[in-house]
Amino acid sequence: MIVVLQWTVSAKPRSNLDYLRQQLIALRDEHANDPLLVCLPEGFACFDAKAHDLMAFANNSAPFIDEVCQLAKQFNVWISAGTIPIAEGTKYYAASLMINQLGEVVARYNKIHLFDVDVDDAKQNYRESNTTIAGKDLVVVDTPFGKIGLTVCYDMRFPGLFGALRALGAEIILVPSAFTVPTGKAHWLPLLQARAIENQVYLVAAATTGTHDNGRQTYGHSVIISPWGEIEAMLGDEANNIVYLPNMDKLTDVRQKMPLMSHNQFNYEFKHEQ
Repeated sequence: MIVVLQWTVSAKPRSNLDYLRQQLIALRDEHANDPLLVCLPEGFACFDAKAHDLMAFANNSAPFIDEVCQLAKQFNVWISAGTIPIAEGTKYYAASLMINQLGEVVARYNKIHLFDVDVDDAKQNYRESNTTIAGKDLVVVDTPFGKIGLTVCYDMRFPGLFGALRALGAEIILVPSAFTVPTGKAHWLPLLQARAIENQVYLVAAATTGTHDNGRQTYGHSVIISPWGEIEAMLGDEANNIVYLPNMDKLTDVRQKMPLMSHNQFNYEFKHEQ
Protein backbone atom coordinates (compact mmCIF):
# COMPACT_ATOMS: atom_id res chain seq x y z
CA MET A 1 0.00 0.00 0.00
CA ILE A 2 1.15 3.52 -0.74
CA VAL A 3 0.20 6.21 1.76
CA VAL A 4 0.40 9.94 1.00
CA LEU A 5 0.37 12.39 3.92
CA GLN A 6 -0.75 15.97 3.31
CA TRP A 7 -0.75 18.64 6.01
CA THR A 8 0.21 22.25 6.74
CA VAL A 9 3.83 21.52 7.56
CA SER A 10 5.30 23.55 10.40
CA ALA A 11 8.59 25.43 10.63
CA LYS A 12 9.14 23.49 13.87
CA PRO A 13 10.74 20.06 13.27
CA ARG A 14 9.38 18.61 16.54
CA SER A 15 5.83 19.49 15.57
CA ASN A 16 6.25 17.71 12.24
CA LEU A 17 7.73 14.61 13.86
CA ASP A 18 4.85 14.51 16.33
CA TYR A 19 2.35 14.75 13.47
CA LEU A 20 4.11 11.95 11.59
CA ARG A 21 4.08 9.72 14.66
CA GLN A 22 0.35 10.29 15.18
CA GLN A 23 -0.37 9.38 11.58
CA LEU A 24 1.76 6.24 11.76
CA ILE A 25 -0.08 5.10 14.90
CA ALA A 26 -3.43 5.51 13.13
CA LEU A 27 -2.19 3.84 9.95
CA ARG A 28 -0.86 0.82 11.80
CA ASP A 29 -4.13 0.48 13.71
CA GLU A 30 -6.04 0.41 10.43
CA HIS A 31 -3.54 -1.52 8.30
CA ALA A 32 -1.87 -3.76 10.85
CA ASN A 33 -0.57 -6.39 8.43
CA ASP A 34 -0.11 -4.41 5.23
CA PRO A 35 3.31 -3.37 3.94
CA LEU A 36 3.21 0.43 3.76
CA LEU A 37 5.22 3.06 1.91
CA VAL A 38 4.49 6.39 3.61
CA CYS A 39 5.19 9.38 1.35
CA LEU A 40 5.86 12.77 2.93
CA PRO A 41 5.82 16.18 1.22
CA GLU A 42 8.72 18.41 0.27
CA GLY A 43 10.09 20.35 3.22
CA PHE A 44 8.29 18.17 5.76
CA ALA A 45 11.15 18.60 8.25
CA CYS A 46 10.82 22.37 8.74
CA PHE A 47 8.87 24.25 6.08
CA ASP A 48 8.78 28.03 5.70
CA ALA A 49 11.40 28.54 8.41
CA LYS A 50 13.49 31.70 8.42
CA ALA A 51 16.66 31.33 6.34
CA HIS A 52 19.05 31.33 9.31
CA ASP A 53 16.88 28.83 11.21
CA LEU A 54 16.76 26.54 8.21
CA MET A 55 20.53 26.68 7.78
CA ALA A 56 21.02 25.98 11.48
CA PHE A 57 18.75 22.95 11.15
CA ALA A 58 20.60 21.77 8.03
CA ASN A 59 23.87 21.86 9.96
CA ASN A 60 22.41 19.53 12.57
CA SER A 61 19.80 17.49 10.67
CA ALA A 62 21.34 14.10 11.51
CA PRO A 63 19.41 13.65 14.81
CA PHE A 64 16.15 14.46 13.01
CA ILE A 65 16.94 11.91 10.31
CA ASP A 66 17.72 9.35 13.01
CA GLU A 67 14.30 9.94 14.57
CA VAL A 68 12.53 9.45 11.24
CA CYS A 69 14.49 6.21 10.77
CA GLN A 70 13.46 5.08 14.25
CA LEU A 71 9.80 5.73 13.39
CA ALA A 72 10.13 3.64 10.22
CA LYS A 73 11.55 0.76 12.27
CA GLN A 74 9.09 1.14 15.14
CA PHE A 75 6.05 1.06 12.87
CA ASN A 76 7.52 -1.36 10.31
CA VAL A 77 6.97 0.98 7.35
CA TRP A 78 8.99 2.36 4.47
CA ILE A 79 9.16 6.15 4.48
CA SER A 80 9.82 8.45 1.54
CA ALA A 81 11.10 11.35 3.61
CA GLY A 82 10.02 14.30 1.43
CA THR A 83 13.02 16.59 1.63
CA ILE A 84 15.36 17.28 4.52
CA PRO A 85 18.04 20.01 4.33
CA ILE A 86 21.50 18.51 4.72
CA ALA A 87 24.34 21.03 4.96
CA GLU A 88 27.35 21.14 2.67
CA GLY A 89 29.52 24.14 3.43
CA THR A 90 27.50 27.36 3.53
CA LYS A 91 24.49 25.85 1.71
CA TYR A 92 22.55 22.62 1.87
CA TYR A 93 21.08 19.92 -0.32
CA ALA A 94 17.33 19.37 -0.43
CA ALA A 95 17.70 15.64 0.17
CA SER A 96 14.89 13.16 -0.39
CA LEU A 97 15.61 9.99 1.59
CA MET A 98 14.13 6.53 1.12
CA ILE A 99 14.07 4.67 4.43
CA ASN A 100 13.19 0.99 4.72
CA GLN A 101 11.22 -0.80 7.41
CA LEU A 102 14.42 -1.57 9.30
CA GLY A 103 15.11 2.13 9.69
CA GLU A 104 17.93 2.15 7.11
CA VAL A 105 18.44 4.92 4.55
CA VAL A 106 18.58 2.92 1.32
CA ALA A 107 18.61 5.83 -1.14
CA ARG A 108 19.17 9.58 -1.24
CA TYR A 109 18.18 11.94 -4.02
CA ASN A 110 19.34 15.56 -3.99
CA LYS A 111 16.85 17.86 -5.73
CA ILE A 112 18.30 18.71 -9.14
CA HIS A 113 16.15 21.58 -10.43
CA LEU A 114 16.06 24.59 -8.11
CA PHE A 115 13.06 26.91 -7.94
CA ASP A 116 14.41 30.30 -9.04
CA VAL A 117 11.26 31.97 -10.35
CA ASP A 118 8.86 34.89 -9.94
CA VAL A 119 5.31 33.97 -8.95
CA ASP A 120 2.18 36.08 -8.60
CA ASP A 121 1.61 35.34 -4.91
CA ALA A 122 2.36 37.00 -1.56
CA LYS A 123 6.03 36.00 -1.65
CA GLN A 124 6.56 37.05 -5.31
CA ASN A 125 10.17 35.88 -5.65
CA TYR A 126 11.73 32.48 -5.02
CA ARG A 127 15.47 31.95 -5.30
CA GLU A 128 16.17 28.46 -4.03
CA SER A 129 19.71 28.52 -5.37
CA ASN A 130 20.63 31.19 -2.81
CA THR A 131 20.59 28.53 -0.11
CA THR A 132 20.41 25.17 -1.88
CA ILE A 133 22.95 23.14 -3.85
CA ALA A 134 21.59 21.43 -6.96
CA GLY A 135 21.96 17.67 -7.06
CA LYS A 136 23.38 15.78 -10.02
CA ASP A 137 22.52 12.10 -9.71
CA LEU A 138 19.43 10.17 -10.74
CA VAL A 139 18.02 7.65 -8.27
CA VAL A 140 15.86 4.59 -8.87
CA VAL A 141 15.55 2.24 -5.90
CA ASP A 142 14.22 -1.31 -5.72
CA THR A 143 11.51 -1.68 -3.07
CA PRO A 144 8.78 -4.21 -2.23
CA PHE A 145 6.36 -1.77 -3.89
CA GLY A 146 8.18 -1.64 -7.23
CA LYS A 147 11.11 0.21 -8.74
CA ILE A 148 10.77 3.78 -7.52
CA GLY A 149 12.28 6.89 -9.09
CA LEU A 150 12.87 9.92 -6.90
CA THR A 151 12.20 13.54 -7.87
CA VAL A 152 11.13 16.71 -6.03
CA CYS A 153 8.52 19.34 -6.92
CA TYR A 154 9.99 21.70 -9.58
CA ASP A 155 11.63 18.67 -11.22
CA MET A 156 8.23 17.83 -12.70
CA ARG A 157 8.65 20.61 -15.29
CA PHE A 158 11.62 18.80 -16.84
CA PRO A 159 10.41 15.73 -18.78
CA GLY A 160 13.93 14.61 -19.63
CA LEU A 161 14.54 13.72 -16.00
CA PHE A 162 11.43 11.55 -15.89
CA GLY A 163 12.33 9.90 -19.18
CA ALA A 164 15.75 9.07 -17.79
CA LEU A 165 14.20 7.55 -14.66
CA ARG A 166 11.89 5.41 -16.80
CA ALA A 167 14.91 4.30 -18.84
CA LEU A 168 16.54 3.25 -15.56
CA GLY A 169 13.55 1.04 -14.79
CA ALA A 170 11.23 3.24 -12.74
CA GLU A 171 7.68 1.93 -12.36
CA ILE A 172 6.58 4.48 -9.76
CA ILE A 173 7.92 8.03 -9.54
CA LEU A 174 7.55 10.09 -6.38
CA VAL A 175 7.22 13.87 -6.49
CA PRO A 176 7.13 15.32 -2.95
CA SER A 177 6.07 18.93 -3.43
CA ALA A 178 5.34 22.34 -1.96
CA PHE A 179 3.65 23.99 -4.94
CA THR A 180 2.64 27.64 -4.85
CA VAL A 181 -1.08 28.33 -5.17
CA PRO A 182 -0.96 30.21 -8.53
CA THR A 183 1.25 27.65 -10.24
CA GLY A 184 -0.70 24.83 -8.66
CA LYS A 185 -4.01 26.05 -10.03
CA ALA A 186 -2.50 26.42 -13.49
CA HIS A 187 -0.11 23.51 -13.88
CA TRP A 188 -0.20 20.93 -11.06
CA LEU A 189 -2.40 18.28 -12.65
CA PRO A 190 -1.43 18.82 -16.32
CA LEU A 191 2.26 18.41 -15.54
CA LEU A 192 1.82 15.36 -13.35
CA GLN A 193 -0.55 13.65 -15.76
CA ALA A 194 1.79 14.31 -18.66
CA ARG A 195 4.77 12.83 -16.79
CA ALA A 196 2.71 9.74 -15.88
CA ILE A 197 1.35 9.21 -19.39
CA GLU A 198 4.53 9.74 -21.38
CA ASN A 199 6.57 7.47 -19.08
CA GLN A 200 3.84 4.92 -18.28
CA VAL A 201 4.48 5.08 -14.54
CA TYR A 202 2.46 5.57 -11.40
CA LEU A 203 2.99 9.14 -10.26
CA VAL A 204 2.74 9.79 -6.51
CA ALA A 205 2.81 13.43 -5.40
CA ALA A 206 2.64 14.20 -1.67
CA ALA A 207 2.17 17.93 -1.11
CA THR A 208 2.05 20.51 1.63
CA THR A 209 -1.07 22.64 1.94
CA GLY A 210 -2.41 25.79 3.55
CA THR A 211 -0.84 28.90 5.08
CA HIS A 212 2.40 28.12 6.89
CA ASP A 213 4.11 29.64 9.93
CA ASN A 214 5.72 32.59 8.16
CA GLY A 215 2.95 33.26 5.68
CA ARG A 216 3.87 31.10 2.70
CA GLN A 217 0.89 29.39 1.05
CA THR A 218 0.99 26.02 -0.68
CA TYR A 219 -1.51 24.36 -2.98
CA GLY A 220 -2.06 20.87 -1.60
CA HIS A 221 -4.02 18.55 -3.92
CA SER A 222 -1.79 15.54 -3.29
CA VAL A 223 -2.51 12.97 -5.98
CA ILE A 224 -1.79 9.51 -7.35
CA ILE A 225 -1.99 9.13 -11.13
CA SER A 226 -2.00 5.88 -13.08
CA PRO A 227 0.27 4.99 -16.04
CA TRP A 228 -2.72 5.78 -18.27
CA GLY A 229 -3.02 9.26 -16.79
CA GLU A 230 -6.08 8.58 -14.64
CA ILE A 231 -6.47 10.33 -11.29
CA GLU A 232 -6.62 7.37 -8.93
CA ALA A 233 -6.94 9.46 -5.76
CA MET A 234 -6.63 13.17 -5.01
CA LEU A 235 -7.05 15.42 -1.99
CA GLY A 236 -8.16 19.03 -1.88
CA ASP A 237 -6.50 21.63 0.33
CA GLU A 238 -7.35 19.91 3.63
CA ALA A 239 -5.00 17.94 5.88
CA ASN A 240 -5.71 14.34 4.98
CA ASN A 241 -4.20 11.08 3.73
CA ILE A 242 -4.43 8.87 0.68
CA VAL A 243 -4.10 5.09 1.03
CA TYR A 244 -3.81 3.32 -2.32
CA LEU A 245 -2.69 -0.02 -3.74
CA PRO A 246 -1.18 0.33 -7.23
CA ASN A 247 -2.17 -2.29 -9.79
CA MET A 248 1.17 -3.36 -11.22
CA ASP A 249 -0.58 -5.70 -13.69
CA LYS A 250 -2.22 -2.60 -15.15
CA LEU A 251 1.18 -0.96 -15.52
CA THR A 252 2.47 -4.03 -17.39
CA ASP A 253 -0.61 -4.08 -19.61
CA VAL A 254 -0.29 -0.39 -20.52
CA ARG A 255 3.37 -0.83 -21.42
CA GLN A 256 2.76 -3.98 -23.48
CA LYS A 257 -0.08 -2.49 -25.50
CA MET A 258 1.79 0.75 -26.21
CA PRO A 259 5.55 0.01 -26.02
CA LEU A 260 6.77 3.59 -25.88
CA MET A 261 10.28 2.72 -24.77
CA SER A 262 10.98 0.60 -27.83
CA HIS A 263 9.37 3.20 -30.11
CA ASN A 264 11.25 6.15 -28.65
CA GLN A 265 13.77 7.59 -31.11
CA PHE A 266 15.48 9.72 -28.48
CA ASN A 267 18.10 8.40 -26.09
CA TYR A 268 17.53 9.94 -22.66
CA GLU A 269 20.81 10.72 -21.01
CA PHE A 270 21.15 12.95 -18.03
CA LYS A 271 24.19 15.12 -18.62
CA HIS A 272 25.97 17.20 -16.02
CA GLU A 273 29.38 18.64 -15.42
CA GLN A 274 31.79 16.19 -13.85
